Amino acid sequence: MRELIAAKAAEQPVIELKAVWAGYDRDSVLEDVNFVMYPRDYVGLIGPNGGGKTTLIKVILGLVRPERGQVLIMGNKPELGRHLIGYVPQIQAEDRSFPINVWDVVSMGRLKPDLFANLRLSDTDRASIETALRQTDMLDLARRSINELSGGQRQRVYIARALVTQPQVLLLDEPTASVDSQTSGRLYELLAKLNEQIAILLISHDLTAISTYVKTIGCVNRRLVYHREKTVTPEMLVSGYECPVDLIAHGLPHRVFSDHEGDETHD
Repeated sequence: MRELIAAKAAEQPVIELKAVWAGYDRDSVLEDVNFVMYPRDYVGLIGPNGGGKTTLIKVILGLVRPERGQVLIMGNKPELGRHLIGYVPQIQAEDRSFPINVWDVVSMGRLKPDLFANLRLSDTDRASIETALRQTDMLDLARRSINELSGGQRQRVYIARALVTQPQVLLLDEPTASVDSQTSGRLYELLAKLNEQIAILLISHDLTAISTYVKTIGCVNRRLVYHREKTVTPEMLVSGYECPVDLIAHGLPHRVFSDHEGDETHD
């Protein structure tokens, strides 16, 4: 563990939040949030609805300015560093009647926001699109209409779109919310493979899946409880869910809860 901590200390954080307070119309949603994420970290964040998870994403992306504190992306302000983040939002705006194929959806990740920019794809753009499709096992379906794909396949397309900029961090908001458990498992396996190259920050309500696949776990409910460990602590549950640990402790595939004092029935 000491060697791991020393190695992390020698790396530059990809994301860093220092004493961040943020919200809307002077109503604080996040309070005194401190968080550091390093290359090849795979962090899962849990928390109740309205606890600030989506606001945290917006703060990292620079879409919500903190009332207090500092946010750094690879040492820069979010406005300068967010091009290093690939983002897959929870809700995708879709028009099922619009004729667009997988290649074109992914290519949108290479388009610049300047309306007067040349919209033609360069050889570099095309190579990046092909690489992203290959990474997500969607290259064979590149010319298929996205309207013909399953929910899991479409989610892979959106992940590919986030990968075409060759980000340092992949940020996902509830990536398995609209797919079945079998498809969710395959998506998590894909993310584990991608994590060999890039850091991943994943927000989910699926505590069981998070405890299986991520490397470390945190809980957001206005404040962030995060100790760089793969352990859901009583502190997280009290802070995040305000319920007894026993209500959630059973049935997980790993030991992610601390032993209960005076209780020898847990395994």
